[in-house]
Amino acid sequence: MGQSGRSRHQKRARAQAQQRNLEAYAAQPHSFVFARGRAGRGVRQLSLDLRRVMEPLTATRLQIRKKNSLKDCVAVAGPLGVTHFLILSKTETNIYFKLMRLPGGPTLTFRVNKYTLTRDVVSSLRRHRMHEQQFTHPPLLVLNSFGPLGMHVKLMATMFQNLFPSINVHKVNLNTIKRCLLINYNPDTQDLDFRHYSIKVVPVGASRGMKKLLQEKFPNMSRLQDISELLATGAGLSESEAEPDGEHNITELPQAIAGRGNMRAQQSAVRLTEIGPRMTLRLIKIQEGVGEGNVLFHSFVHKTEEELQAILAAKEEKLRLKAQRQDQQAQNVQRKQEQREAHRKKSLAGMKRARAEADGDSDAEDPGAPPEAERAGQQEEEDEAEYFRQAVGEEPDEDMFPKAQRRRSTRPPSKKQRLKQRRPDRGGDHRPPKAKGRPWGTQAKLGPRGAVQNYGRGRAQPPKRVA
Repeated sequence: MGQSGRSRHQKRARAQAQQRNLEAYAAQPHSFVFARGRAGRGVRQLSLDLRRVMEPLTATRLQIRKKNSLKDCVAVAGPLGVTHFLILSKTETNIYFKLMRLPGGPTLTFRVNKYTLTRDVVSSLRRHRMHEQQFTHPPLLVLNSFGPLGMHVKLMATMFQNLFPSINVHKVNLNTIKRCLLINYNPDTQDLDFRHYSIKVVPVGASRGMKKLLQEKFPNMSRLQDISELLATGAGLSESEAEPDGEHNITELPQAIAGRGNMRAQQSAVRLTEIGPRMTLRLIKIQEGVGEGNVLFHSFVHKTEEELQAILAAKEEKLRLKAQRQDQQAQNVQRKQEQREAHRKKSLAGMKRARAEADGDSDAEDPGAPPEAERAGQQEEEDEAEYFRQAVGEEPDEDMFPKAQRRRSTRPPSKKQRLKQRRPDRGGDHRPPKAKGRPWGTQAKLGPRGAVQNYGRGRAQPPKRVA
């Protein structure tokens, strides 16, 4: 029996093919589509519909929080290979759409004059054609009326072209083209019409009955005697099912396309069905960087050459002052480091010198404190001793305040002191033993007749004698 599974050459070929696919996918443009600020429900839904247009080369489940800034998005976009930002925002008066090229710009700012969501476009159609297989490949971009009308128009066309991967017309597979994105520029009003269509290819040159047979849904022929009635007359079919085709949408197919009757070198009609969203845009300004930088074009503000030169000179002066401040800060940092290092070396040298002097004079006698300091210390201890006498009422021990002079008490001796003087010296402190079996804090004494009297806490007092 032979070996099961793939051979070594097959595995190697498959790994190389996967590597080529990954490299080709990474080379294609990718995008982030999101809304910023308090955009509202309609604008956020428009951003989701626009994200649907850019599939599959976009982040479908991208989530942007309120605390995320544009710099955070730019920092994340670099490792992921994202090349474009499509940002929608809303102000009190208008809705704006920004198209950014990463990482160095430019940034195109459009004003959204009108927009229609996908659900509204689909609900207005009698028969819509939209399914998930259409979004497995990027749409075909069609630009109309972007002629030699100015550098800003040319830059707009270039930016829209770079949104999607380039197509080689000699090697493209027509089965991968399921959608079409049309952007039309009106030179008179300077507006851009943004439209999104679904592409359907059907054969031509056949009767309505034959077209019905070629469709996926088979017609109802229960009332017909023979199939020739359907092919010859188209009985049972309404006139609305026969869509008008003409020279504007009929072409000869260079290759076979998935669908019944779409063969190579045969005449077929290309039909477009709008699936939304719609937008009417107008270019406001073009900036040099990502969300900031010099304004290269503005629709409402026009500056003369002298004003532009003054702006450039002011910017150069600002950059020069910034570089000067940075140099000054670098010099200050260097100077402080040198001062810190010199101070550290000086301190270490002083510590070594002091340690050497201490080791050399270890046998010398300590001259002691000066007499002024000694008298101050004696006075301080005398004050503390006086405070102790007033607070406690007794003389402090001799070792507690050695420098303070001991005073003789003029008060009469207390009861404790008198008992101590009368009691003979027994050579130690002897305390009477505690009674066993009794709670703490109680004392047992013998009465006059040998009875035990308990004077503990919570006990009854001895009875009084009656005369």
